[in-house]
Amino acid sequence: MQKKRITLKDIARETGVHVSTVSRALDPVERKMITEEVAKRIQMAAESLGYRPNRIAAGLRTNRTMTVGVMIPDITNVIFPPILRGIESVLEPLGYASIIVNTDSERDREIRLLDVLRDRGVDGIIHAAVLRSDPSIASAARDGLPVVTLNRKVEASDIPYVINDEDAGICQMLRHLRELGHTRIAHIAGPQDLSTGQLRLAAFRRAAQDLYAEIDEELIAVATRFDEQEGSRCLTELLASGKTFTAVLCANDRLALGAIEVLRERGIDCPRQVSVTGFNDMPFLDLIRPKLTTVRIQQHAAGRAAAEILLRLLNGETADDVDIETILPVELVIRESTAPCP
Repeated sequence: MQKKRITLKDIARETGVHVSTVSRALDPVERKMITEEVAKRIQMAAESLGYRPNRIAAGLRTNRTMTVGVMIPDITNVIFPPILRGIESVLEPLGYASIIVNTDSERDREIRLLDVLRDRGVDGIIHAAVLRSDPSIASAARDGLPVVTLNRKVEASDIPYVINDEDAGICQMLRHLRELGHTRIAHIAGPQDLSTGQLRLAAFRRAAQDLYAEIDEELIAVATRFDEQEGSRCLTELLASGKTFTAVLCANDRLALGAIEVLRERGIDCPRQVSVTGFNDMPFLDLIRPKLTTVRIQQHAAGRAAAEILLRLLNGETADDVDIETILPVELVIRESTAPCP
């Protein structure tokens, strides 16, 4: 026989309180409206009776599914687990579940997955895979879906975004290389259809101007993806140009690792002959030799910040009520992959 489903009325009878009080005690948001003692007593009774909330029924009452879509560009990139943990540290205690989708940085796939999330009725979306020009997510936001972008932003849009201080990070890194005596500095830039790639390349040019460093445009290679394969391809392209350089400033860690691999294959010592730097400080860099000099971003804090902004939108605040731009500070981390200019 099928076991009878325990309801709020059953818990109310067990504890001697009103059904509305039971409902508040079992709601992470409403719980603060009753005393901690009563809330704890109700929660213990619910657990002992084997109560499980009916999310479908609750969704019909509140017009919420208590789910949030999280869109990431590359599920193999180890930078995202700390970000996801930051997101869930805010949303999970309030009863939200995250639906994580991987776009592979492909526009058509991103559009399909966005439609899937909307069809599933997610209450909002944190988008870490957005393109600089992204009509699909802009349209979703205009339709009233709460959206926050993370690590990237949509241009000409009022969608709130959380990014890193790209200018400060690139400037600190370029200054570090200049202090080591490097003047011939190559740059492996990120994809220019992503705000991260565009902002870091623009920051490289501004930093060079501020530091009175000469830029050789032939020493700038632009990647089509933020991964090791593109780092290898770009470094190979720079070597083939015949131009002399003693350092390579890369737009992210994975590009830097690809560049170091090519140097290793060519018998070029890093850092004694060519210094290489990254950006992000993704996990496990301290296990790779040479240990990568990089710019550390606040991965967990970025996830938390995006989730907190989304939560405000979910609770009825409009885009006018929250800051459109949130810029998180970065930190230069000097390790083994940089050395004085030979």
